Amino acid sequence: MKKKIVVTVVFMLVISSIIIIIPSKNVLADSYDGEDLALAILANSSVLIDSAYTDKDQYHHRQAIVLEQLGTMLPTNGPTFALLSTGVAGASIVTTDEDEPGSERGEWFQGGSHGYPRDRATLTLTLQVPMFMHYLYYDVQFFSSEYPEYVGTQYNDKLTITVNSPTKGSSAYIFDVNSGYFLLDSSDIPNTGFDIFARSGYPGGVDNVDTIFRRYGADAGASGLIQIGGVKHPVSPNEQITITFEIKDEGDNQFDSAAYIDNLKFTGFSKTEISARKTVEDMFGQPIETAECEDTIKYKVIISNTGAALQRDNPGNEFEDTLPSNVTYIDESATATSGTINFDIDENKITWNGQIPGESSVILSFDAVINSGLNNGEIISNQGIVNWDSNEDRINDALELTDNPYIDDGVDQDNDNETDDDDPTNITIIRFETPPYVEENFSDDTIGEKANQSYSTRSWFETTKSSQVGTCFEVAGGYYYETPNSYKTKIRQSGGKSYWNYTLSELEGDIIWWEVCFACGDSFNSSDLYLDFKNDNNQNIARLKFEYVEIDEDYPMNWVLDLSYWDPIDEWVKLSSDFEDGHLRNSWYKLRIEKNGENNINYILNRSGIGNTDTLTGKTISTSFENLDRVEFYSTKDPIVCPMIFWDEHFVGLIPT
Repeated sequence: MKKKIVVTVVFMLVISSIIIIIPSKNVLADSYDGEDLALAILANSSVLIDSAYTDKDQYHHRQAIVLEQLGTMLPTNGPTFALLSTGVAGASIVTTDEDEPGSERGEWFQGGSHGYPRDRATLTLTLQVPMFMHYLYYDVQFFSSEYPEYVGTQYNDKLTITVNSPTKGSSAYIFDVNSGYFLLDSSDIPNTGFDIFARSGYPGGVDNVDTIFRRYGADAGASGLIQIGGVKHPVSPNEQITITFEIKDEGDNQFDSAAYIDNLKFTGFSKTEISARKTVEDMFGQPIETAECEDTIKYKVIISNTGAALQRDNPGNEFEDTLPSNVTYIDESATATSGTINFDIDENKITWNGQIPGESSVILSFDAVINSGLNNGEIISNQGIVNWDSNEDRINDALELTDNPYIDDGVDQDNDNETDDDDPTNITIIRFETPPYVEENFSDDTIGEKANQSYSTRSWFETTKSSQVGTCFEVAGGYYYETPNSYKTKIRQSGGKSYWNYTLSELEGDIIWWEVCFACGDSFNSSDLYLDFKNDNNQNIARLKFEYVEIDEDYPMNWVLDLSYWDPIDEWVKLSSDFEDGHLRNSWYKLRIEKNGENNINYILNRSGIGNTDTLTGKTISTSFENLDRVEFYSTKDPIVCPMIFWDEHFVGLIPT
C-alpha cells in the first residue's frame, strides 16, 4: 500500500512538472501591485482599496512610469502623473534604436515584432466611491507613432479605460489610432519622446527618424489633454468599483503609443468645464520665448471642454484676445478648427464664436509681426479670455484665462487658489548684438563627423566631411588642447579640397582676427598642407603653407614642419618656432592672424608652455582682410604616410557691420 502511494505521488509530480513547463502565449511578462501608479493618478488616495499592474516586458515593467514632467506633459493634480506605453514608458525617443537616427519601430517584448502576445500594459484599481458621488472623471492624453501614416489601417493601437460598477454596469472610454482625435503632431509635443520627424522630410511607412524639426516631417501625434467622465462613467455612492486602464498594440508590436493619466476623481454631477492654453511659436512651429523686432510669430490657442456637457454658442463672444500694442496682426491669418474667428480692427482684437462638445477641443491660431524699434528685454505679453456657461443656462457667466503651459509665474490671476493655470504668454525681445568674438572648440560636435557651431541660435560655422579614401577631415576625440574633442586633418592631393565655411553675416559682424590652436609632429616623408582664406568674391585674403621638409638627423622621422605665410612681394615667408632651426616640432601651437589697417595683416605664433615664438606685423595682403567666407584645406602631394594635424580652440574676432 505504501508503495502504491509513493508511485502515485511521483506520477502526480511528473504531471505537475509537465503542466508547468508548457508555454502559454498569455503568460504575463511582469506584474506588481502598481500602488505607485495608483497614487500618482488619484486626486484622493483614501479611495484606493487595491491595485495591480501587468505588462509584457520581461525586464521589470518598463511599460509604466511615474513622472513629474515629460516635455509638455505636466501633472494636473498633485506632483506626479502616470504614463502607460506599448514600449518603454518615458523613453526620450520612441524608437527601439536609442542611437539616432533609429527607425520609428518601437520596443516590442515577448511576442516579437509580429508575434503574440501584443505589447500591452494594464493597470487595475479597486476604489471605494465616497458618499454623494455619482460620476467619475480623469485626465487623459493619447500619443502614438502610428500617426499619421497608419490612420485607417489594421495597425490601430488602442487605449481602453473600463469602469465596472456593481449598480451601473460597465462603461468604457476608447481612444485608438483610427477613431482618435489627433490635435497635435510632433512639433507640438517637444521632449515627450514622440517629437520625432522623418529624416526624409515626409512620413510614410517605416521611417528613419530623429528629433530635428522638419516642417512636413512630423511622424507622431497626440490628442489634446482632456478630461473624461461624467455621464460616460456613472457610479453609485459607497460601492466598490474596478477601473482598468489598458494600452495595447494592434496589428503588430512595432510602433509605440502611450497614455498620460492623472487626476482621477469622483464628483456628484456631470458638468461643462473649460480650460485654455496659449502658446507662441516661430513660423516653423517651434515654441519660442524670445524673438527679435520684425520677426513673424504665430499664436496658438487650444480651448478644451473637459466636461461631459455641451458648451453652446451663446450670445456674445466665446473668446476674445486683445493684441498687445507692440505687435501687428497679419491680415487673414486667423484660423479655427470649428466656429467663426475674426479680427476686430477697431479694437485690435481676435474674437471667436462657436460651440465645443463635451470632451473635445477647438484650436485657434493667428499670426503677427513684432514691431520695430522695441527695446532690448522688452516684454510682449498677451492673454486671451474664454467666456463660457458654467451652469447650462445659455448665458456665458464664467471666465477662463488662457495659460502658457511652459511657465508658472506664481500669481493667481483668476482667484482659484492655483497659480499654474492662468499664466500670460510672454515673449522677451532680444536685440541681437554682435559678440566681440565667437568660439568653436569642437566639444559639442560628434566624433567622426563634420563640425558646426552657433551663437545665440545663429549658425556661423560648418565644416565639410571628406569621403575620400586616404584622407581625414573630421571631429576627433581623445586628443585635444583644452576642451574635449579637436578637429583632425590628413589631406592628400588626391582627396581634393575640404572646407571650413563661415557665415559671419549671421552674427551681423565682420572678421578682424582669426585664431586657432594646432598640434603637429614629425613625419616619414615629404608632405604639405595649404590653407587659403577666401572672401565671398573667391579672392584670397590670406594664405598659409604647412610643409614638411627633410633635415639631416639620423633618425627615422626626419621630416619636420615649417609654417609660412604668403606675401605678394616676398612670396612664402617662414614663421619661426623657438627651436634653434626654427622648425615646428611635436607640440601644440597657437596661430593668430589679425587685421592691421586696410590691406595689412599681423601673424603671431606661440608654442604651448613657451609663449610667443614669432610676430610679424604690417604684412601686405592683396585684398582687404574682411568678408571671410571659407578656409580651403588642400595639398599638392600624395605622401605614402600622410601626417595628421589636430586643430582646436578656434576663435574669430568680430566687429559689427
